[in-house]
Amino acid sequence: MPPDNLHVIHNLQQGRFEIHLDSQIAVLNYRINDGSIIFTHTGVPAALEGRGMGSLLVKTGLTYARENKLSVQSLCWFVDGYLRRHEADQNK
Repeated sequence: MPPDNLHVIHNLQQGRFEIHLDSQIAVLNYRINDGSIIFTHTGVPAALEGRGMGSLLVKTGLTYARENKLSVQSLCWFVDGYLRRHEADQNK
């Protein structure tokens, strides 16, 4: 579970969601194409691993997709795993 004080930034120019902590950045990269959001890479620096940041980034990305009526595609193993573990969330 990530700490409550984490804030996800949507960096539209870079096409990614970001969490800044301890002068490091965790990211979820994406691109949008024909009504789909395609998640391409989740990256969490080793020093920040195990704090739930990757999951928070993916959850935020999926919320953005739902709010903007974008279908979801994944080219990222981490996003794939998150989707498998949280199938119930997708059907809400």
